[in-house]
Amino acid sequence: MSSRLDKCSQIAAMVARDNLEKVNRNTKKICPRKSLYERYFKRLLDLLISIPIFIVTFPINIVIGIVTYFDVGNPIFFKQKRIGKNGKPFELVKFRNMTNDVDVFGNLLPASERITKFGRFMRKYSLDELLNFWSIIKGDMSIIGPRPLPIEFEPRYSERHKMRAAVRPGLECPTLNRESKIRFYQEQFENDIWYVENVSFLVDCKMVISLFRMVFNSKERGDHATVGGGYFVGYDENMVAFSMRRIPEKYEMEYRKIHSSNIHSINERKIV
Repeated sequence: MSSRLDKCSQIAAMVARDNLEKVNRNTKKICPRKSLYERYFKRLLDLLISIPIFIVTFPINIVIGIVTYFDVGNPIFFKQKRIGKNGKPFELVKFRNMTNDVDVFGNLLPASERITKFGRFMRKYSLDELLNFWSIIKGDMSIIGPRPLPIEFEPRYSERHKMRAAVRPGLECPTLNRESKIRFYQEQFENDIWYVENVSFLVDCKMVISLFRMVFNSKERGDHATVGGGYFVGYDENMVAFSMRRIPEKYEMEYRKIHSSNIHSINERKIV
């Protein structure tokens, strides 16, 4: 495990200790929308759309697989457990677009230093999302729905935000307000909750249009790529979800104090 992931886990525990109960006590409960569309027809539409797309893009995936092999070597697939419907984990599969380069201490370098030129191209044009149509066909995902996040995030969610998993995760859950930009986890999670409470055929149609607009608009793709800004950590004292790039100063200081103490203890044992 990289030092960055270890730091995230430690700070997440501190944040949950201080704030999670408060967030659960003071945030509004939600009531997922249940309808014939959500239960039956949405799944049927997912299959009617995803199967032809998967067949048409299959040769593209073969080419991407070959290029990926010569770009980053074996394995060509990146696999990660993600949170599925009702919290059930599933394995998300994508083509790898980063190397496994490490620093002098054996920790993985930041993602920005490991992604290859071909990987940047893949992400820029959302080609790394093509294999997700297989996940849709299997029933793990939907075309529209909250994006599936790593399973490590699940215990960090408030009870309200855990309800993102009341529906199948999707390729994307774009905001319908063109003036509103989703930049941080709090905005993303609340948009996902709105979807869970309002899912319908009309809403999905509008979001599909918004999704196509994002895919073919380089500026919107760039804005979307920065959503969250790092790993989700937890909630600050104002009950706002934050990432590793927005750690409150008191938790950064607490982590440094603990980290320095651990290093000091290790050095003392080495001397002894």
